[in-house]
Order: sequence, then C-alpha cells, then structure tokens
Amino acid sequence: MTPTTPPPPQALWFGKDMSTSEPIPEEAIERAVALMRTGRLHRYGEQGSGFPEPSLLEQEYATLVGSKYCVAVSSCGAAMFIALKALGVQPGDQVLTSSFTLAPVPGAIAHANAQAVLVETTEDFTTDLQDLASKLQSSSAKVFLISHMRGHITDLQAVRALCDAHGVAVVEDCAHTMGAKWADRYTGTWGRIGCFSTQTYKHINSGEGGFLVTDDDDVAAQAILMSGSYMMYAQHILRPSEEVFERWKYTTPNFSMRMSNLDAVLLRPQISLLAQRARQWNHIYAQLAQVLAQVPGISLPARHPEESYVASSIQFSLALPAPQVARFVQACQARGLYIKWFGQPTPQAFTSNFSHWHYLGDQPPLTRSMAVMQHLLDLRTPISLTDDECTLIGQIVSQAVAEARAEAVTPANAPTLP
Repeated sequence: MTPTTPPPPQALWFGKDMSTSEPIPEEAIERAVALMRTGRLHRYGEQGSGFPEPSLLEQEYATLVGSKYCVAVSSCGAAMFIALKALGVQPGDQVLTSSFTLAPVPGAIAHANAQAVLVETTEDFTTDLQDLASKLQSSSAKVFLISHMRGHITDLQAVRALCDAHGVAVVEDCAHTMGAKWADRYTGTWGRIGCFSTQTYKHINSGEGGFLVTDDDDVAAQAILMSGSYMMYAQHILRPSEEVFERWKYTTPNFSMRMSNLDAVLLRPQISLLAQRARQWNHIYAQLAQVLAQVPGISLPARHPEESYVASSIQFSLALPAPQVARFVQACQARGLYIKWFGQPTPQAFTSNFSHWHYLGDQPPLTRSMAVMQHLLDLRTPISLTDDECTLIGQIVSQAVAEARAEAVTPANAPTLP
C-alpha cells in the first residue's frame, strides 16, 4: 500500500503483502488441468459412472470433523443462507447473531428476509453470554447464528446450554475456525449446522466455496436440494434415505449454490494439509503475541484453555482514543504494514462493523460492542511469515504507537484513512 505520509527517516520498513496466499498444491493443479481437459466442471451429470469430486470432498471433510453429512456449496454465505432456510426461518423472523462479525453473516440473514438481532461482544472478542441469555428471553428468535469471528471461539458448551433451554437452534459460522476445536470437539459440530469457507483468505483455498455440515437428516436433504442438485441427489455419497427426500423434493427451492468439480479438485489435496498449516499459523500467532504484548497500551484477548484455535490472523486492542488509533494505523501503513481497524468511521475493503450495516434497521444500543470495536485492530498472518518478520512487526507497531501517543490529535487534524 502506498504510504499516505512519509515515515520518519529512522522508521523501519515492512512492505510484505500480508494478503498473500499459499500456492495451490501441485497435485491439485495437475488434477485441475486433467479435469479441465474433460470439460466436466459441473458436479452433476446425467450419464457417467462414479461420484463427482464434490461428493468425495464432502465425504473426506465429514470424516475429518466427525459429521454425518457435509454439503459443498458456493460460499460460506450460501451455507449460512441455506442453513437458515432449512431450519424454517421465514421472512420477518428474528435471528440472533454476533455483533463482531463480517458482512456476509448479517447478509445471509437479510438474504433470508429475516431480521438480525445483534448480541454484544466481550473484550476477548467472543459472544457476551449474559447478553445472549437476555436476548434469548426478549426476542422471538428460534436460531442463533454465532460467528467465531477471526477464530475467537465462545464457550460452546455454555452457548448450547443457553440455547437448548430456550429451544433455539445454533448455527455456527466457522469461516475462520476450520480445524479448530472447543473441548476437543470440532467447531461446526456443536450446533445443528456448521458453515465453513474455502475462500482464498481462509484455511483452504478454492477462491470461493464453502461447506455445510450437519447430523440432521431433514436439514441435509433440504441443503442438497437447495444447493442445486435437481433430482440427482443420489450422486451425493453422504445423503439421507429416499424417504427423507420424498418429504422435501417437491417443496424445496433450488437456489443454485452448489460447488463445482473444479473447486473440489483444488480443495481435496488441501484437506490433509490442515493440521500442518494449523501448527504453522499458531507458531506465528505465538511469536506475534509475544512481541505485541511488550508494547505499552496493547492488550491481547485471553484464550480459554478449552479452545484449540487455528490462528490465521491476530487481533489486539490499543488503549488510545479513536483519533489516535487512526493515527497509529496510518503510521503503520507509512511503514509498509497494513493493519485493519474495526472502529473506523466508514467501511474499508473487507473491514466493517455493525454500525455500517444500515439495512439491519433499528438495533438496541450496543455500547459494549462499539467500545470494543473502537480499539480493535486486526492483522492477517500468512503462513510465509518468518520469526524475524514477526519481530519486525513488533518493532513497527511499537514505533507507530509511540508516534500516535506523541501527537495530540484533535477533530480538526484527525487523519483520514485511505
């Protein structure tokens, strides 16, 4: 990113593109080329033998996480939309969801013509269980779409206990927790439905794509039909009985949200890399956490001992007023380090917060969540990041914090982020 103002002469320089993804494995590239030579990119065929690539991928991923069914779809947003529809969410229904999340989560609720009811976020970037308990009582919601945003996992045993007591189904947005666990059980398997992403910046990469996992026969049948199987649902290895499909096949819309053969071919060799990637990401997280914790004013979230995370990014809070946080972000950018800020006044690139989503309509004040967002900073961590680069990031952050602290920012001279 081009610096908005030149850094001081003594300033350090980073300059690495933190959005860089790992290369697609050679095995996947070779298989993709072979598939393209056949031209059979669509997952369903009226003739031919064997099972399509997405069906094999579904079987492999379900085996990994211990789920009865997996349905491969076009995105995590599609998986969440299908999940809501399969659970019977109707236009105008309330759906509880996390206030700390990304736009596709409330977007899935809006896509279902439902009304999001936001739940407060704690200083550790997880769901506020007290506020969840309150809104389970005060709302009419029958679904809680919880977002494990940026890989921060709320106590899922507590979430299930609260939701079960009110007859509310849990849907997990696991876009940032593929391979992660709570109490030695994979995220996505704690609720009725788990939704995962295979978008480029996630744990495995097909550009776009996603999974829906469930143990519920009726949810699985609807998901297969909604994703766009037509009447070729028998081409799914993991599928409910014909009797279950008879209950749904004449009344379930086809939303054309299926995954292609090409996406599945790219993903299948990456499943076996998840554990190795998790170790690499978590090593980077530990290195960055160590250096950032030494910077005055910076605090990192507490991680619960039951949480086995896969940290493909790192978040921290900076205890400065919002104008000086903006100055800090600008100072980092001037040193070639792109840090995102969830408290920025307007949405930037992929980063936004609930105050920017005006389509949500009136929401009760979320003062605790907004206080968290005002100080919440976010850094993507590519697997290629070295220990020396982690040290350099800590030094740059330290310089930028000192620069932000030294300058008394007033509304008149507050910086505007690019």
